[in-house]
This record gives sequence, structure tokens and C-alpha cells, in this order.
Amino acid sequence: MEAVLTKSAKSARKAKGDGHLRRLEILEAAERIFVADGYGGATIRKIADEVGVSSTALYMHFRDKDEILHEICLGWLQALLQQNSEIAARPTDAVTRVRMVLEAYMRMGLEHPNAYRLVYCTTPRGGESPIRDATTEVAEQCYARYLGVVREVAAEGRLRVGDADSAAQALWVACHGLVALVITRPGVDWAPPDQLISELLEGLLHGLVAD
Repeated sequence: MEAVLTKSAKSARKAKGDGHLRRLEILEAAERIFVADGYGGATIRKIADEVGVSSTALYMHFRDKDEILHEICLGWLQALLQQNSEIAARPTDAVTRVRMVLEAYMRMGLEHPNAYRLVYCTTPRGGESPIRDATTEVAEQCYARYLGVVREVAAEGRLRVGDADSAAQALWVACHGLVALVITRPGVDWAPPDQLISELLEGLLHGLVAD
């Protein structure tokens, strides 16, 4: 799901009888508002106004704003899972695949900053619902694909320190830090993304993995 737009202008109120509100349009508007105003500041009315429909019409598609938030997160994580699964299955060196997974993860976050901030830079909300449960499950699968490749590296005896679990966490924390800082501190004169990603991965993997 592509739930990221740069256009922020409100849609004109849809005429009665236009009928088919696309869920994606609601999700795109909601994502912008969640990022700009936070969970507490986002309201169904704000989201409806952004889309150009009534609150009643929006409730025909989503039960509440919590359901909208979880669906945004679910869509982004499903795309990440597809990416991780494809890379993890490639018939190439395990270290190369770890690097590819982490690089793709960072690029995806930088290309879709709103979704990334919702998934990884906000406090997870509790409760039970099919969408919440699916979001948790897909997030766990994403990490499992990545961890599985790191464990291949460990099984080959190529970790200089730690074990597969701690190494996977350390690498992920570092990569998350790069993405989170770049997207939340736009005023910093950052080096080009390609350079940041390359130098971070080179330093991390050179220090952690034996040739």
C-alpha cells in the first residue's frame, strides 16, 4: 500500500451521489494528520474534512481512528514483509543478504517517511481487533525474515562478537536511528542518503562480521 502523499490541500466536499469513497484516499489523508497532529490531535472530523466527506460517510469505511491507524501500519508492514521475504530467499551470501535487507529497509523508510514514523516512531497502541492482530503478526514476520538471515551468518561462525539475536538487534537499532533522525530532523544538512546508508552499513558490518 502506498499511503504517502506530499500534497496537503484539502479535497473539495464530494457531491452527494459521488458514492464510492476509496479507502486509500482516507488512509492517505489520515496519515498526514496523524503525523502532523499526533494521535490525540487527529479526529475523525479532521480526516473527513481533509478527504472532503462527512464524518458519517467516513464511518462507513472505518469504525474509529484507531482502526485507521492500524490499517496504515499494516499496509506499510506488508510491503516491508514482501521485500524482506524476497531478499531473504535469494541464493547468495548471507552477509550480502543482511546488508540488502537493511539497505532496503532504510530506503523504504526514507522514501515513505510518514508511514515509517507511524510504524516505528510512535508508541504502539494496545487493544484487540483483527487489524491490530494482523499488524502485530506482520511486524513479527518482517523481523523473523531478517533475523533468519542474521542467524545464517552466526551459524557460519562469522560474528566477531555477540550472538545472532543481539547482533540483529544492534544492526536494526543503528539503521532505525539513521532513518528516524533524517526524517524527524529535516533542518540538518545531512549527507546524501546513498552516502549515509553505504557508510553506516560498511562500518557496522565490517566491525561485526568476520571476512
